[in-house]
Amino acid sequence: MESGVQIVEWVQYLILGLIQGITEPIPVSSSGHLVLVQYFLGLESKGLTFEVFVNFASLFAVIFIYRKDLLRLISGALKYIQTKSPEHENDFRFWVYLVIATVPAAIAGLLLEDWISTQSGKVSIIAIALLLTGVALFVIRKLKGTKTESQMTLKAVIIVGLAQMVALMPGISRSGATIVAAMGLGWTRELALRFSFFLYIPVSLGSGILALNDVFNDPYFSDKAFGYGIAFVASLFASYFALKIFINIMKSGKLIYFSIYCFVVGFGVLGYLALS
Repeated sequence: MESGVQIVEWVQYLILGLIQGITEPIPVSSSGHLVLVQYFLGLESKGLTFEVFVNFASLFAVIFIYRKDLLRLISGALKYIQTKSPEHENDFRFWVYLVIATVPAAIAGLLLEDWISTQSGKVSIIAIALLLTGVALFVIRKLKGTKTESQMTLKAVIIVGLAQMVALMPGISRSGATIVAAMGLGWTRELALRFSFFLYIPVSLGSGILALNDVFNDPYFSDKAFGYGIAFVASLFASYFALKIFINIMKSGKLIYFSIYCFVVGFGVLGYLALS
């Protein structure tokens, strides 16, 4: 009997890891979907340690996919610091802009931590947030943008950073908010997508590092280690393939797919709550 219960728990870790991995890169809110799955399927929340593991899995997938761009930008920035060559100024400036865009969400996250934790489990708020996301994606669905990396401005970067701060609201997709803001500012789809996921790196790293103490002091870690491993692997592969698919969808300008999805889920959840 005990082995059967354990298998069921491992399956839950697998499902939650897949959901995190699939929904993290795409503009539909991974945290919101985990809450919805927990609510409708009755799956147990796996706690902070689980969240750290699956988020790091998604982070590794993002870094792997953008590894060439990351190495190019790091190399260019270091060369600019050493030589002040105009050829590499954009690479250096890109990193400065990433730091600046990270600040609003970092500050708001620290100040609003208690409020966010109390609101994050409310299914109705998540449904409304998904509808707002659907509207935003619908508005910018046909935008192409012409501004490239060399045309990024401090003002535009701050606006994208504020959009990421708004995504602290439960159910608002971080990637969705930043991509909508960037495309609304006239950035190319490729730049909007790349900057959004480069922004994810410091956010994910920072939140993970802050939570490490709680992870190491988790009294159930040894008992749950295998389950965490299952969730990590599931989230890693799901994030990789979801981001690859999302990149292709962005290139083809088919954001309407995600807009429709957000409308269906948002109205569906609100309809269910109204009838129950």
